Amino acid sequence: MPFLKRTEREAQNAAELEKTSSPSHPGNPELPGDEQKITFLAIYLGLVASIGGFMFGYVSGQISGFFAMDDYARRFGQPQSDGTYTFDAVRQGTITSLLCAGALFGSLIAGNIADTMGRRIAISVSAFSCCIGTIIEISSDTAWYQFAIGRLVNGLGIGSLSVLVPMYQSESSPAVIRGLLVASYQLFITLGIWTAEMINYGTETKTNSASWRIPNGVSFIWALILGAGILFLPESPRFAYRQGREEEARRTIARLAGLAPDSRSVNHQINEIRVKLEEERAGADTAWYEIFTGPKMLYRTALGIVLQAGQQLTGANFFFYYGTTIFQGVGLSNSYVAQIILGTVNVVCTFGGLYVVQKCGRRNSLMFGAAWMMMCFLIYSFVGHFLINEGKDAGTAGNLLIVFSCLFIAAFASTWGPLVWAVVAELYPARHRAPAMAMATASNWLWNFLISFFTEFITGAIDYLYGLVFAGCCGALVVIVFFFVIESKDRSLEEIDTMYLLGVNPITSAKWDGSKTHDSAETSGRNSSQEERAMSIERVPTRTIGE
Repeated sequence: MPFLKRTEREAQNAAELEKTSSPSHPGNPELPGDEQKITFLAIYLGLVASIGGFMFGYVSGQISGFFAMDDYARRFGQPQSDGTYTFDAVRQGTITSLLCAGALFGSLIAGNIADTMGRRIAISVSAFSCCIGTIIEISSDTAWYQFAIGRLVNGLGIGSLSVLVPMYQSESSPAVIRGLLVASYQLFITLGIWTAEMINYGTETKTNSASWRIPNGVSFIWALILGAGILFLPESPRFAYRQGREEEARRTIARLAGLAPDSRSVNHQINEIRVKLEEERAGADTAWYEIFTGPKMLYRTALGIVLQAGQQLTGANFFFYYGTTIFQGVGLSNSYVAQIILGTVNVVCTFGGLYVVQKCGRRNSLMFGAAWMMMCFLIYSFVGHFLINEGKDAGTAGNLLIVFSCLFIAAFASTWGPLVWAVVAELYPARHRAPAMAMATASNWLWNFLISFFTEFITGAIDYLYGLVFAGCCGALVVIVFFFVIESKDRSLEEIDTMYLLGVNPITSAKWDGSKTHDSAETSGRNSSQEERAMSIERVPTRTIGE
C-alpha cells in the first residue's frame, strides 16, 4: 500500500505539474532550465547569518595570542623563580578548552531553541547571550578561573550559533547557491581568526591590561551586529511552512530566488515541502530518538557525527589554538607574525573553498583535501621530531614547519573547512534536522574541547609526533567519504532526503537521475514498502498549487 494515498485526479494533476512546473536538477536534463537567480537578499542573508561564524573564529583566534602577552601572564599565569610568568598545561588547557565545553552544551540545546522560537529569533538570542560571557572575561582581574568561566558562558552562545546558522542558511537559501552560502559560515570563521590575530598584533606591545582587554571588548561589536541584523531577515521558509504560514514561506522563497510567488520553481519547492510535511504527519509524532531509529536515520546521524568530528580531527585547531606557542618554540623572533601568516593563508584559501563548493563536487573535494592534509602532517611530524627536537638545523626546519603548516591550512580552508558545514546541513529531513544537526555539531565541539585541553599534555610527551595522530585521521576520512558520503551538489534538500531513503550508492551518486527513480528502486534492494514510500516522496505531491 503506498505511503501517501492519492486519488486519480491528484495523480493526474501531479503528473501535469511534473511536465510543466519542475525546475531542472543535475540528474534530469529533460526538465526546463533553472529559473533561480542570485539575489541581493540571498547574499545578504548568507553574510549576516555568517557573522555567527565570525564570532566563533574571533574568540578562538584571540586566545593563542593572550598567553604570550606580558600583562595577561602576570594576572593569570604562575610566577617562576626567575620572575617570569608562565601557564602550566592544566591552566592553559582549561582556559582554552572551556569555550569548547560551553559550545558543546550550547549546540545540544540549539535544536530545541530553533524549533521553539524559530531559526531567526534563536540566532538573535544566542548572539546577545555571548555578551554576558565577554563581560565576565573583561571584568576578570587576577582570577584566571573567572576568565575561564567567561569563556564557558561565551561558548554556550557560540555553540548554539554553530547549529542555528548553517541550519537557517540551508533551509532558506536557493539550491543554486545553497552550498556557497552555508560555506560562507566557514569563511567568516577564518576572517574572525585573522581579525583576532591582527588586533592581538596591534595591542601585544601594550604593557597594561589594554593589551588583552581591547581585543576582548571588540567581541561586543560582532554580537550586536548579528543579534540586531538577523531581525531584518525573513524566517526560514521551511520553518514558516511547518508553522502553517504557507504564504509567508512562498513569498520568502520567491524573494530569495528572485522569482514571482506563483512561478514554476516556487510552486515546485512548496509542493516538495508539503509532501515531506504530510508524509511526516501521516505517521506518529516525532520523538528525539528517531534520529537513530527513523528510516535511514542511524546511517545519516552517524555520518554527520563522524564528519563534524573529522573536521576537528584533521588537526586544524591545533595550529589556531597553539600556533603562537608552537612558533615561539622553533625560535621565531615574533610568533605573532607567523600566526598572522597562517591566518592570511586561511582566509585567502577559504575564498578558494567557496569556488570549490559552488563548482566542484562534495565527495572529490573532501577526499582530495584529506589526502593533502595527511601528507602535510606527515612531513610536519618528522621534520619537527628528527630535526628541531634533536637540534639539527633548527632555522631551516622551522621554515619548513611554517611552509607545510601553510600548505595544510590551504587544504583545510578550501575543502574540509567550508564543505563539512554544507554537507551536514544537507544530510537530514526537515522533521529531524534540528536535533540531528545539534548532535553532529556537538561532536565537533566535543573533539574541539578534547584537542584544546589535552594538546599540551600530549605534545609534552611525544612532541611533534602528535601530528601522526592527525595524519592517520585524515587517511581514515578519505575512506569514509569514498564509501559513505552521497554527492549532493545542486540538489534540493528534499531530493537529497530521497536519495538517502532509496539507498543510492555513494560511489555513483553523482550520476543519479531523480527522474528515473523507479529504475533505481528496482535495483536498490529495498522492500516494497520502502520503494513505494520513496517513490511517493520524490515524484508526487499530495495536491497541486492550482487546487
